[in-house]
Formats: sequence, C-alpha cells, structure tokens
Amino acid sequence: MTKNPVIRPKLATPALALASVVSLIALAYLVAALIRGASVEILIAGGLAFFMAAGVLCAVWLGRVRQRRSWNEDAELKWHNFDNARSRHRTTTEITVLSVDALEPTGSWITINWNRFDHTQRAWIEALPDPIWPGSIVLLSPDPAQVSPGKPWPPTYYIRAVDCLACAPKDLLLRALPAAKRSPRLR
Repeated sequence: MTKNPVIRPKLATPALALASVVSLIALAYLVAALIRGASVEILIAGGLAFFMAAGVLCAVWLGRVRQRRSWNEDAELKWHNFDNARSRHRTTTEITVLSVDALEPTGSWITINWNRFDHTQRAWIEALPDPIWPGSIVLLSPDPAQVSPGKPWPPTYYIRAVDCLACAPKDLLLRALPAAKRSPRLR
C-alpha cells in the first residue's frame, strides 16, 4: 500500500527509541563485564551481538533521517510553488482535503474544508495529474458561478482540474518557516 505523501514521516517510534535505549544498556553491561574481567567468550559474544544490533539500529535511524530530510525538501518545494501560484493568479482560495470518499476514473468524491470560511462540504474533483490525499491543501481559482458573496453554498462543489493551481502538504510549521531558514536553493 502506498503511504500518504502529505503526512510527515515519523523520525522516532516508541519501538525504535526503546531498542536504542536497550542497546545502550547492553553496552554499559558489556563495558562493566570488560572491567570486571569476564571470560573472553562472553565478551566476544556480547560484543558481536551489540555491534550487530547497533549496526541495524544505526541503519534504521539514518534511513529515517534521510527520508525525513527528503520529505522536508519536497514539502518546501511544494510550498514554494504554492506561494508562486498564489502570487501569479488574481483570485485564489485554499481548501483542505479532509477525506477522499470515492475514487472514480474521471475524478473523486472528496470532503473539503474552505480554509478562509471554515466551511466543510462535499465536492467532486476532476482527475489531477498527481493523486489527491487527505491532508492536502489545494490552491484553486474558485468558480464564481458556484460560489459568490451573498449566495448560499452549493450542496456539492465541482472542482475542475484546470482550477487547481497548486497542492501542498498541510504542515503549518514548515509553511511558517522564514525564508532565511529554508533551503538555500529555494530562497
């Protein structure tokens, strides 16, 4: 199954943290056994077990750090494109995809929240080049025939693919980063 790309990958899990702590405790016991002058066989077996476990744990930690760094860079780029699209177009609004209710070949039934108005409603979105995921924030050019001041909200909002200007993960911390703290290639 494909992971949701708009959710930031976890760096540490309880199991990984616990395994790391247990390996540090095992290292302390190994050092204590070395100081006490334990038998060579015990030291060799304990040392091999510790270094094998430490190698696996280091590989897992490094993989998670790389995955997190890659996700952050991709999210920064998406938000950069999102902000550029907002500045290029006259009338835009942001919606958050709360759920994807049904997938069909020509589009999807989704539940959206209009961020500016805090209004939740059902919507039909035409198929986009990239898949849409719960937690995505979509910048779109609203259709004045469906939504305009003074008119009631339509029961179902129809989103055309051409009206979707950009999409980015819902990560307010990354979005709030000042330009000085972002990656140099995106400044």
